[in-house]
Amino acid sequence: MTEGSELDRLLYHYTTILQAERGLARNTLEAYRRDLGKFQQYYAKIGLQNPHALTTAVVLGFLEFLRSQELSATSVARCMAAIRGFCRFLSLEHGIPDVLAQIPRSPKQWLKLPKTLTESEITNLLELPAGEGPEEMRDVAMVELLYATGLRVSELISVDLAQVNLEVGYLLATGKRDKQRVVPMGETARKKISEYCQDARPVLLKHHNSSALFVTRRGTAMTRQSFWGILRKRALRAGITKRISPHMLRHSFATHLLEHGADLRAVQMMLGHADIATTQIYTHVEQRRLKDMHTAHFPRTQRRGAKGKSS
Repeated sequence: MTEGSELDRLLYHYTTILQAERGLARNTLEAYRRDLGKFQQYYAKIGLQNPHALTTAVVLGFLEFLRSQELSATSVARCMAAIRGFCRFLSLEHGIPDVLAQIPRSPKQWLKLPKTLTESEITNLLELPAGEGPEEMRDVAMVELLYATGLRVSELISVDLAQVNLEVGYLLATGKRDKQRVVPMGETARKKISEYCQDARPVLLKHHNSSALFVTRRGTAMTRQSFWGILRKRALRAGITKRISPHMLRHSFATHLLEHGADLRAVQMMLGHADIATTQIYTHVEQRRLKDMHTAHFPRTQRRGAKGKSS
């Protein structure tokens, strides 16, 4: 963010406060900056600079602009949450009326159920014919561990070797705001990680030293961008044509656990959700699937559909 106009200066001040006083995680802070940067650009685009010119109409115009960019409902809601916080800051610190106070929070129509892979797609992804080389062993272990634990991709790439207990089959994950939680990994993932650590990791490191569990041939930790690319290539090899992301495996982990009778509180703890309401979104996914299955297979629904087609 630049500090040209008065609005730019206040935005810079606000993000500095977020960093210094609220102790946000680096990724969360960067997300705030990106979202506020979008608003900063929109404000300048419509010819405004003075924060006192901010009105409800301007914010609603920005909302429509976001929707026109075909962003996901989650991205729009997150961006609006960042703007809401900034408006509160303007009101409390600078006496500028909070123009978002009268706008409802996160309207229900913004709610978008998380995208998941089916269990058969997960099986195809995890049981790809084995390739050769230490990178292949690493990639297999990473994808297996991601699905087995429901980690965020930022948590996956930041796992240190010392945070993994292969004897017991647990790892210590560091989540948002540096909160740590113990997550079981299951026998298959434990075996893949053990094989990787024994046969592949030393080859990748050579003479380098690294505390990271997953490393590259340069001796550095795996990056988010690199793992995204690895996952997408493996998905194509598995015949998965839908656009896949690491977070889709996290969604699939939670959804499949609940479908097989897992306790909601246990899933909340494994995912590292502070509020169980966040975890409850996965019960909506399960309910939607049950409804779709009922619609597809219930006889009277099928007859009604057939009748509609013949008319």
